[in-house]
Amino acid sequence: MSTLKQVAKEAHVSVGTVSNVIRGTAHVSPELRERVLTAIRELEYYPGAIASDLVKQTYMLGMVLPDITNPFFPEMMRGAEDRAYERGYLLVTADTDERIEREKKIVSALRSRRVDGILLAAAPGKDTRHVRAAMEAGISVVCIDRSASGIDTDAVLLDNAGGAQRCVRHLIRAGHHRIAIITGPLCVQSARERFHGYRDALEEAEIRIAHNLVQEGDYRKESGYKLGRKLAKMRDRPSAIFVCNGMMTLGVLEALEEVGIQCPQDIALATFDHPAESSSFHPRLTTVVQPGYEIGSRAATILMDRVEGRLKGAYLTVRISPTLTVGESTASAQKDGNLRSTNAGTFNSLNTFNDSPDV
Repeated sequence: MSTLKQVAKEAHVSVGTVSNVIRGTAHVSPELRERVLTAIRELEYYPGAIASDLVKQTYMLGMVLPDITNPFFPEMMRGAEDRAYERGYLLVTADTDERIEREKKIVSALRSRRVDGILLAAAPGKDTRHVRAAMEAGISVVCIDRSASGIDTDAVLLDNAGGAQRCVRHLIRAGHHRIAIITGPLCVQSARERFHGYRDALEEAEIRIAHNLVQEGDYRKESGYKLGRKLAKMRDRPSAIFVCNGMMTLGVLEALEEVGIQCPQDIALATFDHPAESSSFHPRLTTVVQPGYEIGSRAATILMDRVEGRLKGAYLTVRISPTLTVGESTASAQKDGNLRSTNAGTFNSLNTFNDSPDV
């Protein structure tokens, strides 16, 4: 662990200057202050026992997100920001671009600024020592959308598997047997859970999974376009595609239009999370709607309750259920009494489902 003297040496200032920057007990020029803060960040120095009396609540929270160009995350951010503002906190947001090394630097920077807590949508990767170090330093952490590997924290997560399963059941009830899926990156928890929901819906209907219909994307528009085009041009193409996020759905829609495929006449389409401006799409999309605002709001409330000591004891895991909105994009596969698609395996009566009908 770095020391005060090492910080002073790195910044080319006296120990007293470093102490004044940390304590705020004397005026330090902006240039010297920035040098000291840069050295603190680079050396990952944090005030220890000698400065423990200075570690007071800052009323500042960090929010670490994987991709703020994805419309789901700004909704989540707004929910968290509204709750933080109501209770006098400032929310600082950063984007990891799904890169663990970038996440480490961001968490380190938030520690150096002594945030009270962090809302974390963890980047893919098993190295979560930086998260553990932040918690050991007294910073509360609430995971949102995804858990941090190997660490127990409070978490507010979506029921991804349940939402995907319900959507694929709807496709099966509409008569679709050959159902493709475009997943997110399977190193990401939410993508794995959505694939598991797809798999479970097919298995309970005794439909064998056709492996060429399982395509792994990366949650970005470009992969949706590439994989949507690939599926649409198959000789034995699927009768329906389940796309695991809104950004990839935009790419799939572009690909289908380019290839000359009509929805739902040629291929039905369902999506987990709505694409931006989806209200303008025709036909209206069948969508698993994620309550991003609610997730952010609940997570921020739990985090602030931890920081203020209102919430004590065992960590909480809250699972929020998405809703299925059925549109015209998944019209029945029945045509003239026959199924348009080819069965990829055996198929049992729809009466084998024992949950309530989706509406």
